[in-house]
Amino acid sequence: MAAKRFNLKLKKRIKSFSKTIEVDSDKSISIRSFLISSISQNISSVKNVLMSEDVLSTIKCLKKLGVDIKKKGTKEFQIYGKGLGSLFISTKKAKLYFGNSGTLARLLIGILATTPRVRVYFYGDSSLNKRSMKKLILLMSEFGASFFPKNKFNFPLKMHSSNFPIGIRYKAGISAQLKSAVILAGLNSYGETEIYENNFSRNHTENMLLKNSKVISIKGRKKKIIKVQGKKYLRSMNINVPGDPSSAAFFAALTLLNKKSFIKIKNVGLNSTRVGFYNLLKKHGAKIKFSNISNQNNEIRGDINIKSGKINPLKAGKEYYVSSTDEYPILFVIAALTKGTSIFKGIQDLANKESNRIKEMQKVLSQIGIKSIYSKNEIKIFGKGMIDGENKKIVVPNLGDHRICMSSFILGIITGAKTSIRNFETVYTSSPSFLEIMKTLGASFEIQK
Repeated sequence: MAAKRFNLKLKKRIKSFSKTIEVDSDKSISIRSFLISSISQNISSVKNVLMSEDVLSTIKCLKKLGVDIKKKGTKEFQIYGKGLGSLFISTKKAKLYFGNSGTLARLLIGILATTPRVRVYFYGDSSLNKRSMKKLILLMSEFGASFFPKNKFNFPLKMHSSNFPIGIRYKAGISAQLKSAVILAGLNSYGETEIYENNFSRNHTENMLLKNSKVISIKGRKKKIIKVQGKKYLRSMNINVPGDPSSAAFFAALTLLNKKSFIKIKNVGLNSTRVGFYNLLKKHGAKIKFSNISNQNNEIRGDINIKSGKINPLKAGKEYYVSSTDEYPILFVIAALTKGTSIFKGIQDLANKESNRIKEMQKVLSQIGIKSIYSKNEIKIFGKGMIDGENKKIVVPNLGDHRICMSSFILGIITGAKTSIRNFETVYTSSPSFLEIMKTLGASFEIQK
């Protein structure tokens, strides 16, 4: 069941703080853990699972597909894997609901596209139904899957899986979800699937499969070739999910902007494809340090230590986009409250997220007097330094976009602007503990149901 709708209001500026916190578990890894465990053999264990709407949608879909999933503790699950090609819905009017999760939609369709005899209807919430799935549909069609109605590229859609899928060759772009969908489809295809990657996107799927078995191989450094061997055996796994670096970014931004503040964020995933946000800020003067670094299940994790202080205007070339995609809305907030002109390049894909994040963040920033210009796939934000927002108002409509909601929240409590955010419950898709943590840091807000 989806979270009950509520609006949120902010009136006061946050005071200085010095705290140690833990953020919500990584959404990308949590979802992948369930999906890959479901097509593995025997019983897999996943600990420290993110209990968000997107992950709950994942569990519901897999149970509909015949996977036995048992909750063993507060955030621990056992998944009784059915093996490759074994997921199945027996009813004639089979439907799978993805909620707001683009990750779940693309990756599970990747699995099902090469699972024989699947006939299923896909749909999501109003936000997900608006997002184009054209690239995914074209890729899965190469494996032999069919989608109906034809020439329609957004949900709701019906799919007939391929009964004799054959591996493909794919030149990967910046989307980790599309890359993962191809990998997962390749696992149950005949022959070999090859993926050529120049822009290294999130590699959680690859890490999990490399740890799991010998079904994939990766060669190259500057340019990668990922080879997926179809029809192989997948072993069970034991996974402990780290904290989400994207969720941590909002608390990091708050600390950097808030005078005389410090925060330690414990046990956060520090995968090299996920820390572009932190590397960019460090390059421009931010006081950020990683500590207690370890490697578990091919995933680097550690603590992030942040102190407030001066930051120089941000210059982010397109190379930063892949490793900090989800963090760009909050980077725009940092840029707005940093004196000088910040420039972000290669950001056109932000227009096809849960909302058009370029357009919507421009609207938010303009409400406190921040000018920005977007053209030729780059945005310039003319930062004013710290703003006294007590006489200003920020109003965020119902966008169904958790990153916009959280970014606007940070902007409001830093500037003291009277901030109203509609349908704030969408934050629960990725960070259900966001408000609870903000309370511990001293944030004051009002929930209106």
